[in-house]
Amino acid sequence: MSDVLYERDGAVATITLNRPERMNTISHPMLLALSEALLQAGRDEQVRAVIVTGSGRAFCAGLDLKDAASDEGVRKGGFALAPTLDLRDFPPVVLHQLDKPVVCAINGGAAGFGIDLTLGADVRICARHAKLAVTFTRRGVMPETGGTWYLPRLLGWSKAAELILAGRTLSADEALGLGLVSQVVEAQALLPAARALADEFAAGAPLAVQASKRMMRAAMTEGFAEHVAHAYLQVLPLMQSQDFREGYSAFLEKRAPVFQGR
Repeated sequence: MSDVLYERDGAVATITLNRPERMNTISHPMLLALSEALLQAGRDEQVRAVIVTGSGRAFCAGLDLKDAASDEGVRKGGFALAPTLDLRDFPPVVLHQLDKPVVCAINGGAAGFGIDLTLGADVRICARHAKLAVTFTRRGVMPETGGTWYLPRLLGWSKAAELILAGRTLSADEALGLGLVSQVVEAQALLPAARALADEFAAGAPLAVQASKRMMRAAMTEGFAEHVAHAYLQVLPLMQSQDFREGYSAFLEKRAPVFQGR
């Protein structure tokens, strides 16, 4: 059984971390498999939205330090050799650059690499029992895969500093109160809630949805005037697309549009 599962159902791809006996801790082979699954979702024109989740009782408890410390792990290019890893193919980088909308269904504890991975999704939905552990400094390290970039932008400097520097662990309801997750649901409702949201994303015009996400990402580092000019250049080709004509016709005819991504 693969440590990373990939399944497409209609327009939604679901990527599942599948190492439940190790709380989905990430080994070096899993890093490669996760990157490939994300790239596959990005390449597949039939995929319009992505769900990332975990199997078992945890979402992801971080990097597998036992694997990293083993002689076998080093021989296979484990985390001791992380500087040799091409960061362009590193899962958090691939996830951040993915234009298709991503819903993270946090089915259980998320810590270390796992918490940073959730931050790369566009929307996070959390099972009520799950814990989100930003405990890097309590382990003698720091967020190394995106947390120091995402959290100040998501929460503001002061709250992000409190979480990161104190090494806090959040309950699902605390994460909801901070706006770090958008929904908290019972465990059995998690995947249906994630799928319902992914279906909403997938119902939009794919070119427009992906362009919107690209521009939201660009806005994180652009000034306003630069961003508006950039957005205008993005919208011009959209207005020449078949999907734009379909959306306009559907509006006039008072029917649901059928978008083709063209």
